[in-house]
Amino acid sequence: MTTTGAPAQPGEQRAARADGERTPRGDAQRPLRADAQRNYQRLVSTASAVFTERDADDASLEEIARRAGVGIGTLYRHFPNRQALLEAVYRDQVDMLSDRAERLSNSADPGAALEEWLRALVSFGRTKRSLTSALLATLDKDSELLSTCSGIMRGAATTLLERAQAVGAVRADANAVDLLRLVHAVSMAVDREPTDSGQADRLLGLVMDGLRHQASGDR
Repeated sequence: MTTTGAPAQPGEQRAARADGERTPRGDAQRPLRADAQRNYQRLVSTASAVFTERDADDASLEEIARRAGVGIGTLYRHFPNRQALLEAVYRDQVDMLSDRAERLSNSADPGAALEEWLRALVSFGRTKRSLTSALLATLDKDSELLSTCSGIMRGAATTLLERAQAVGAVRADANAVDLLRLVHAVSMAVDREPTDSGQADRLLGLVMDGLRHQASGDR
């Protein structure tokens, strides 16, 4: 997908040229060399951590490159602008949650698997809010990236929820959209009280109690 992010600032462009000429990412099908793949993933992982610590728009690309142990030119060779990096981090986070859901779908305890995934989703919420806010500044909420990621998340939630429902671990009338909205509400609440370190666990515990309400026969 073509990105529409703002071009690099003059200082960023000079830094990129100082570390080596940037190369476009036009050949998306060509696999990266092993060292380039390591640099790419290191940059994405570092950017995710930085975006969690501060707003994505305020995070310095130079700091991300430094913390990843690469030059700013290497960052620009992989990500021509901030928007490209934002999109890569967002998709990487969604893919990791999807992979985790796939692994958990083989769990012997579907109820516990669902709860574990929802806790991971709450943790992702802090990064997601910063990324989504920045992405929506240049992407429509119905963009290909956001629509695709939304579908991936619904699919992962549906798989784990249906397995838990099949064994009677959670109530039968819940659906994936319910879960995603509840977890979003938990993430929003936690964000308003960042000093209460135990709030996320308590709130998610209440969500899980509600999901188990009918399954336990306690109506």
